[in-house]
Amino acid sequence: MTITIYHNPDCGTSRNTLAMIRQSGVEPEVIEYLRTPPSPERLVELIAAMGMTVRDLLRRKDTPYAELRLDDARWSDGELIDFMMAHPILINRPIVVTEKGVRLCRPSEAVLEILPNPHIGRFVKEDGEVVEAP
Repeated sequence: MTITIYHNPDCGTSRNTLAMIRQSGVEPEVIEYLRTPPSPERLVELIAAMGMTVRDLLRRKDTPYAELRLDDARWSDGELIDFMMAHPILINRPIVVTEKGVRLCRPSEAVLEILPNPHIGRFVKEDGEVVEAP
């Protein structure tokens, strides 16, 4: 099974999610989306597959969200996608794609819902929190 993670190595949640995937026995395709963002079309596909809105995927913390006034309802979905393409840091992460589905893995253990082998046993996150997967 192929697993893809849209990953930011500077993000603890993203690093924890990647480690959980690896602990499940799969080496995923890792796309560092800040270097190689998905195309606008692919981003729209991912958003639809996650069952969320474009606005739901916007990352607010440590981004130009406030500066760009993206909380203003006047921005269309297409315009918000354009902002995400211009500033990939606005794309919330990590996004994981498997044959079982697509998830924004916040918290990181949300990845267990779509892993082919979610039985990873005991996992300790970087912050010390323990995840006990069946």
